[in-house]
Amino acid sequence: MDTVEAHTRRWLQEVVIGLNLCPFAAAPARARRIRFTVSRAAGEGELLAELEREILHLHSCPATTLETTLVIVPSLLQDFLDFNDFLDPVDALLQRRSWRGIYQIASFHPDYCFAGSAPADAGNLTNRSPYPVLHILREASVERALQVFADAGQIPARNIARVESLGPEQRQKLFPYLLDRG
Repeated sequence: MDTVEAHTRRWLQEVVIGLNLCPFAAAPARARRIRFTVSRAAGEGELLAELEREILHLHSCPATTLETTLVIVPSLLQDFLDFNDFLDPVDALLQRRSWRGIYQIASFHPDYCFAGSAPADAGNLTNRSPYPVLHILREASVERALQVFADAGQIPARNIARVESLGPEQRQKLFPYLLDRG
């Protein structure tokens, strides 16, 4: 499990922060206010329960102590379509617990593919991670960050342009976990 967390930390530092794909990630990373938890769930029900516990944990801590949590899922949801389908029960959990507007879940996956794009499109790299990841974000933190960043609506287009500009060697260095994937 240490290797799984280490790979995910590297991805956060080198890809998300290093390429500035999320201009809001560097500050909580520097302040060590990002929690990494590796799921040990054997099934989707267990994973949903783990996610709920992680949201409760985040809820019990002030943002000045813990800003956000990455739930890393190395053993489940390896198929992107299964992962994407799992987001429906995640959304239902947020609804059932009245956490909409308080928390949101960002999703990352080794085979992430935006609707309407081909799997090989470079733009998909913006959401590709070494393992499936469910990123729990505080809505209040997202809103504060968006107020500071003047062109927040341009972030996705800027990110796609950034990853499209990477050469083959840069892609190989930043996304080594994608090399063996079909």
